[in-house]
Amino acid sequence: MTGCVALILSGGSGNRFGDNTPKQYLSLGGKAVIRHAIDTFLGHPGVDAVRIVRRPQDTSLYEAAINDISVLEPVDGGITRQESVRLGLESLKDMRPTTVLIHDGARPFPDPGLISRALDALHEHQAVIPALPVFDTIKQVASDGKTIEQTLDRQKLWRAQTPQAFDYNAIFSAHQKAAGQELTDDAMVAENAGIPVTIVQGSESNIKITTREDMEQANKSLEQETMLTRVGTGFDVHQFGPGDHAMLCGISVAHEKGLEGHSDADAPMHALTDAILGAIAAGDIGSHFPPSDERWRGAASSEFLKYAATLVSDQGGRIDNVDVTIICEKPKIGPHRDAMCQKLADILGISATSVSVKATTTEQLGFTGRGEGIAAQAIASVSLPAKP
Repeated sequence: MTGCVALILSGGSGNRFGDNTPKQYLSLGGKAVIRHAIDTFLGHPGVDAVRIVRRPQDTSLYEAAINDISVLEPVDGGITRQESVRLGLESLKDMRPTTVLIHDGARPFPDPGLISRALDALHEHQAVIPALPVFDTIKQVASDGKTIEQTLDRQKLWRAQTPQAFDYNAIFSAHQKAAGQELTDDAMVAENAGIPVTIVQGSESNIKITTREDMEQANKSLEQETMLTRVGTGFDVHQFGPGDHAMLCGISVAHEKGLEGHSDADAPMHALTDAILGAIAAGDIGSHFPPSDERWRGAASSEFLKYAATLVSDQGGRIDNVDVTIICEKPKIGPHRDAMCQKLADILGISATSVSVKATTTEQLGFTGRGEGIAAQAIASVSLPAKP
């Protein structure tokens, strides 16, 4: 006797999606859509086994998707979804599971918390489904498809999801009785048999892929889940010397003194370069552009910053936002802030709305307060692909 079996339906043809390959076998993040769900069920401590209900003509697609994982032998489905579920339940008779989870293979992201909520509720109920409340106003239209007949009470409306959880014997009996009828999901089969169905909180990320737009959303969701946010900080100081301007964030700012340094002495840009390098654990600016190397004498600091940004992209990452603070009594930064933000954005290849440049003083305290130099600090937020 088995505790819980997850029955995953993979019998759809994908006609509405508009592809020759059924959508559950399309690639999503390097593996089949259905494989994402299978892996989640296999990794859940409350699930003892997984069986897939498939179309006979999809054998090669199924085998490519399953590959090397351990699941029960698949069972062929029927013409309709309802018939496929019944055949899947019937195939479990000899195993005599206590509970069964019935899930659509086109839903790749059933999170472990959702599965746990459904299984926990089965301790007190025979039928449980995850669902989400409806917040939009829902209109019922006439048969012409255009004329509104009435506005439905949305407080009583919920969007059903899968996996739907059941006492195995109860749902198998209900499906046997409903054979030949056209019922839209397994909860409706249970309702038809007089079994009360209880709702638990669903998940917005538990999307069902029906259209190409759904697949785009799934890819975006997967990308967000597989990217890690990394943060780095940077700090730099340069003293004033002879000159009539200071390079700050790539902008030449008129001043009675210049900044001294091996390169163009752009302290804010140096701090930002260090922040980005720190976010990807790639050392500091000095390790990549040592002051002892004559190649970098008088070099534009934009080269350093662009190099750091390239290291991020080479790792498949992206720079999400940067924040620079310039610490000095003079020159005034405010009149140049917008130009500085745009300059940094152009170098990094990000939107100017993701760049912040601020200025502050030390209230005439310390070397910046005495007008001996400029300090700058920066923070960079970077997203990198999660490594296995």
